[in-house]
Amino acid sequence: MTHAHINFQRLQQDIQELSAIGRDADRGIHRMAFSEGDLAGRRWFKERILAADLDFYEDGAANLHGRLDWDGSRPSVMMGSHLDTVPGGGPLDGALGVLVGLEVLRTVKESGITLRHPLEVVNFTDEEGRFGGLFGSQAMAGQLSPAQVHNARDLDGISLTEAMAAWGLDANAALFARRSKESIHAYLELHIEQGPVLDRGDISVGVVEAITGLFKWEIQLKGQTNHAGTTPMDMRNDTFQGLAEFASEIGRILEEHGSPHSRATIGRVELRPGAANTVPGHTTFSLDVRDTDPDTLKGLSDAFRRTLSAMARRRGLMFEFEVLSELPPQRCDPGLVQLLSEKADALGFAHLRLPSGAAHDAQIMSGIARTGMVFVPSLEGRSHSPAEWTNWEDIERGANLMLQAVLSLAAQDKETLR
Repeated sequence: MTHAHINFQRLQQDIQELSAIGRDADRGIHRMAFSEGDLAGRRWFKERILAADLDFYEDGAANLHGRLDWDGSRPSVMMGSHLDTVPGGGPLDGALGVLVGLEVLRTVKESGITLRHPLEVVNFTDEEGRFGGLFGSQAMAGQLSPAQVHNARDLDGISLTEAMAAWGLDANAALFARRSKESIHAYLELHIEQGPVLDRGDISVGVVEAITGLFKWEIQLKGQTNHAGTTPMDMRNDTFQGLAEFASEIGRILEEHGSPHSRATIGRVELRPGAANTVPGHTTFSLDVRDTDPDTLKGLSDAFRRTLSAMARRRGLMFEFEVLSELPPQRCDPGLVQLLSEKADALGFAHLRLPSGAAHDAQIMSGIARTGMVFVPSLEGRSHSPAEWTNWEDIERGANLMLQAVLSLAAQDKETLR
C-alpha cells in the first residue's frame, strides 16, 4: 500500500468554499439542478479542476469531468457524485463525493505515481431528481430515450429542455453522453450515510454491499364529499378513513412480505375539499417503498396493491395510482466490497458492511461498470437539511480510504478484479 495521503487542509477549504455557494438566509443550501446556485457551484468546480492542471470535459448531459492521465483509449477508474441539492439542503450530500474525488486526483498527480488506468472525477447532473430521475448518470449509462428527455418536467411544469436551453445547452445531446462498459475500469463513490447506523455505532467507515431499489406511487382515493354533521358514520364513503386503514397495514405488510431492509413511507397527503366540517371525498397521497432485494420489492408491490384494493372495496371507494418512479436495487461488486474492506483494515479504520437505504448515482452506474461505495457517518443521521454534517476526522478517513482503493484499482488490469 502506498504511503500517499490526501491534502486534508485543501479538502477542508474546498468543502467550506462550496458550502457557501447557494446558501440562503435559512442556512440551507439551494443548488437545485439548473438553478443559479447550481450554475455557480459548477463554475467553481470547473475552476478547481483547471487550477489543478487536470483535463476538463463536459458531456452532452452537462456532467462535468476532471481527468488525470487521460488518453481516450484506456478504461478509467471513475469517482463521482453530485453538486446539486434539494431545496434547503446540507453541505455534504453529494458534494463530498465530488470533492473527495477531486482531491484524490490532485494527490495522485502531485505524487507522480505512474498509472495503468487514467482517473476521472464526475459531477453528475440533477441527481436529486428535479426533473424526475438521476439524469446525469442515466445519460452516461445509456438509460435515457428521446421521449424521456422531451417529457421531463419539474413540479412547476418547467421542462428539462427549457431549463437546459436557458443555459445554452441542448437537452437531446444527453443521448450522446453514453459511455461504453469498456471505457470504465471501475466506479467508486463516497457519500455520507444519510442515516444513523455508523454514527450510533461510532464507526468511521461504511462499505456498502447493496443499494436499495424503490417504487414511488401517487394514489388517489375517490369517495363522496358530504356534511360532517348530517352523514351517519356507517353511511360515509370517507377517503381519509380509507387512507388511515391502509396506513395501519404498513407494519403488517412489511413483517409478512418484507425484510430487515424494507422501508415504506407515506410522506405527503392532500384531502379535498379540506374543510373541517366536510367528509373528504377525495384523498391523494404518496407511497414510497424500498428494499435491497428485487424479489422482495416485487412482493411488497403486490401486497400493497392487494391491500389497497381490499380496503377500497370494503369502504365503497374508487382508487387509482400512478407510478412516479421505479429504481431496481443493485448489489455492489463483491470484488470492490472486498477491496474496500481490506484497505480499511490496512489503514486501521473500523468499518461496517451495510446497505444503502437511499438511491445514488452508483446504482445507475452499476449497469455499465463495477461499482463500489464508501459511507462516512452522518451526525444523528441528519441529511437533506442545514443540520447535515460529518466530523472532519471521519471525512479524512473516508477520503484516504478512497485514495488507497483508487490507487490499487488504477494499477490493476480488469482480470484481477474478477
